[in-house]
Amino acid sequence: MPRPITRREILQSAGCGFGYLALAGLTAGDSPANPLAPRPPVLPARAKRVIFLFMQGGVSQVDSFDYKPLLARQGGKMMSFVDARRQANTGMGGSEQRVMPSPWRFEQHGECGRWASGLFPEISRHVDDLCFLHGVHTEGVAHGPATLFLHCGASNQVRPSMGSWVLYGLGSENANLPGFVTIGPSPGNGGARNYGSAFLPAIYQGTALGSATRPASRATIRNLSNPVLSREEQARGLDLLRGLNAEQARTRPGDQELEAVVASHELAWRMQSQAPGVLDLGRESRETLALYGIDDPLTENFGRQCLLARRFCEEGVRFIQVTYGDGTANPAWDQHSNLPKHGDHARAVDRPIAGLLVDLKRRGLLEDTLIWWGTEFGRTPYAEKNGTGRDHNPGGFTVWLAGAGVKPGFALGQTDEFGHLAVQDKVHMHDLHATILHLLGLDPERLTFRYSGRDFRLTDVSGQVVREILA
Repeated sequence: MPRPITRREILQSAGCGFGYLALAGLTAGDSPANPLAPRPPVLPARAKRVIFLFMQGGVSQVDSFDYKPLLARQGGKMMSFVDARRQANTGMGGSEQRVMPSPWRFEQHGECGRWASGLFPEISRHVDDLCFLHGVHTEGVAHGPATLFLHCGASNQVRPSMGSWVLYGLGSENANLPGFVTIGPSPGNGGARNYGSAFLPAIYQGTALGSATRPASRATIRNLSNPVLSREEQARGLDLLRGLNAEQARTRPGDQELEAVVASHELAWRMQSQAPGVLDLGRESRETLALYGIDDPLTENFGRQCLLARRFCEEGVRFIQVTYGDGTANPAWDQHSNLPKHGDHARAVDRPIAGLLVDLKRRGLLEDTLIWWGTEFGRTPYAEKNGTGRDHNPGGFTVWLAGAGVKPGFALGQTDEFGHLAVQDKVHMHDLHATILHLLGLDPERLTFRYSGRDFRLTDVSGQVVREILA
């Protein structure tokens, strides 16, 4: 009579035994235990995903999309303005400053007749698809705090980034790719915190693709292929790792960092089959490459970033950040003494962004994708230190949205007659965050996470949905 097989022998002969089954269940795309499994929105969703085009450094609203004829008429005059930086440093905001007219000519565009300057001629052709917010204001007068506030809703505490909140609330549409990708992030002014998960489980942090310090042509996900081991050999190694991880998970239940590591191993394995194809821009037609400006050295870098954003968008990535910056201590759009430099940066991004709008629209992706173009703050209508540039201005600036759920060819809000401070239909950054969450079908007041005895949310105790712009 054959000897009965013990439970221990069954598990040993099964290789990874129940540990393997537990890990397989944890990482299965449709498993309720999978923290990245897609979840239905709690509200009617108008957008499925977001592409955030971050113009790092502070684009001047009065030189781009906020037309103020009084600047030209009063140009050169000394007038009293509330200086945000002086107010933050001394508590005394009033100072005499020289009004600085814009060097770019403004014209009306599209059927909606929206005013825009010659700074962005290609984007201006698409104003009928854009929804402008002219009364945006924010927190922080320096780049670091304001950039953190833009991405995380807080300037002086470590908080989850917006992409992490979105992934936490909705999960991922594609089990073979990260649900939150940041393309060309800057290492400064918040650095990894701008796409970090903070106290949310680590599985919700963003995956960085390249860096602002390197050409976009080198932006890739490292170690996607193994030149030494075959696929079968890698699979055997992964099986062994799964078993070890499962034993760790058994002895350390609820360890979120361990769970994130386990999930990252599984995702990395699955990514090998899909990510290389997404990153391969050689699969695009010459016409599409030209549309994004990849045929021109001036626009090639940001064009690559925008085209990658569209390709990730097609594959169901939930939140895609695209940063235009140079990775230095002085961010790209930060022209304190050389405002004409705005023109160089605008030429680098104008054609790629317009190409992205065209491409998404013709592919039907703009219907359920929200495009968010923005900067951490605006700039002053007066010359800094009576010179040839503009200082930081968190008190009033312009952001535009396009695509799913927002009114096209529409504008809301107004700054004062010089374009300095928001005065009508003001939109705080918390309001903008709340509105984007709402468009994704998330309730900004119910999207919370308990940490250190308190329920946190992206908009803290503030943030109102800007219903006037909803289509």
